[in-house]
Amino acid sequence: MSSLFERVTDCGVIAVLRAKSSAELIDVSNALYAGGVTAIEVTMTTPGALDVIKGVSAELGDKVVVGVGSVLDPETARAAILAGANYVVAPTLNEEVVRLTKRYGKVCIPGAFTPTEVLRAWDSGADAVKVFPTSSVGPQYIKDLKGPLPQIPLVPTGGVSVETCGDFIRAGAIAVGAGSALVNPKAVAAKDWATLTDTARRMVEEVRKARAGS
Repeated sequence: MSSLFERVTDCGVIAVLRAKSSAELIDVSNALYAGGVTAIEVTMTTPGALDVIKGVSAELGDKVVVGVGSVLDPETARAAILAGANYVVAPTLNEEVVRLTKRYGKVCIPGAFTPTEVLRAWDSGADAVKVFPTSSVGPQYIKDLKGPLPQIPLVPTGGVSVETCGDFIRAGAIAVGAGSALVNPKAVAAKDWATLTDTARRMVEEVRKARAGS
């Protein structure tokens, strides 16, 4: 397991962020970092995403690991990596994206849902597999997948909240991806960074307790 992969999954929570600007995302990232979240995923659905990735990477340095999400093709993956992304996350599996990401020595977490898709993603060279969406199936589905596929690190995304993140970890997930449940849009609009920090702290603590077996 690479040290970069360990950095991405260390706290157990990958923040999935969409922001209007790099300045806003830097504020959000600092608030999450204060709560213990150290993996920041900037989705390609963010306006000017590449500039945002570049800005956040330059501003926050080694405090957080910046990645890119919603990547659908290798061209986008390469552009994001050159902008500063250290890991690439996708909602689907594109083997070319995996190959390119690994060629640059970065972490790749493609998306899959069924057991066949999960195994195919793993066989393609993924570092872990994003199980998406999990909002309709919950933690039990992760446990079901881990039965026949115990060797594959899974990162469920969708339906992950402070209340459910621990259950996903106890079901066998190596980490979770969290979006609006972690980064409340109303709190961001109000620049209520204290609320984001508090939510991050509680989510990281729930993951820690679940990893410890409690």
